[in-house]
Amino acid sequence: MNIHGIGTDIIECLRIAAMIEKHGELFLSRVYTPHEIEYCSARRAANQHYAGRFAAKEAVLKALGTGWTRGIQWQDIEVRNELGGKPRIALSGGARELCIKTGISEVLITISHCRSFATAYAIAVGKE
Repeated sequence: MNIHGIGTDIIECLRIAAMIEKHGELFLSRVYTPHEIEYCSARRAANQHYAGRFAAKEAVLKALGTGWTRGIQWQDIEVRNELGGKPRIALSGGARELCIKTGISEVLITISHCRSFATAYAIAVGKE
């Protein structure tokens, strides 16, 4: 496996909480997939989980080397969890198309959060 890119991000959980409070469902449905909303909303510290997924999406964009260009939307990057809780990235839309063109086969992710901050680190890998 070759590393195509790395990315990291950190965000204040209170910033995400303020966005949710101010914009509500409009913010949530713009940034998060229905699966992510269901997952985060079911957690006791929902704002920390939303912030973690926000940081993960930003870290993935950095690993892909694009930022919010080339037709990539927030919901094109989805954080899912394996049975043991390990996060994994599912790509669709513009993000998936970019990976196919550039030979990226997977984006590895790790997420951590506490009351104040959430952080994520992503590695884009491929065979080429």
